Amino acid sequence: MLIRLRRRPDRDDQWNRSVRGEGPQQRADRNFIDLLQELRVMQTGVQILFGLLLTIAFTSTFADADVFQRTVYVATLTCAAVATALLIAPVAYHRSLFQRGRKVELVVAAHRLLRLGLLVLVVAVVGALLLAVDEAVGRVAGFVLSLTVGAVFVTLWFVFPARVRRAGALPDGTGEEPLDDGGQVAGSTPRRTIVLDHDS
Repeated sequence: MLIRLRRRPDRDDQWNRSVRGEGPQQRADRNFIDLLQELRVMQTGVQILFGLLLTIAFTSTFADADVFQRTVYVATLTCAAVATALLIAPVAYHRSLFQRGRKVELVVAAHRLLRLGLLVLVVAVVGALLLAVDEAVGRVAGFVLSLTVGAVFVTLWFVFPARVRRAGALPDGTGEEPLDDGGQVAGSTPRRTIVLDHDS
């Protein structure tokens, strides 16, 4: 499933302690900061798209739009509004859970909202492109171009990342190197710590 998040908290925490030297809360803080950076990029784009779509209904040419164009417009505007809500939702989620010690749950929820928001945003972009090309060139060209661009978005945003993630998975399906009882990568040469003498 697209937005399903597989969680392996015990194993992931062990890997992060061994490799990154961070605990569960440190990891949640880092993940949330990463999510915020991604959300800033997407929120700007979807808000601009939503604002431009809102102005179309008030233009003089919109009065000449046929039933098909009006239907696509309403569907696209709705998708843009839903995408805006999904991509801003993590902020409201954070406010509700602020200082409650539930950063891990917040990160999981924000991840799912972000993935779903990306999917709805693709639909909005495809609809906006269909409207523009249909008006400028024609309906057939609008369908061809918008579906092609939509396929590019889906490939870059979902298919390629999924393939990379599956390609990096180990036989146990975790995508991480198995660890032995000492926290080392199983079968690997033990790590050596070099201590420098400040007096040398």
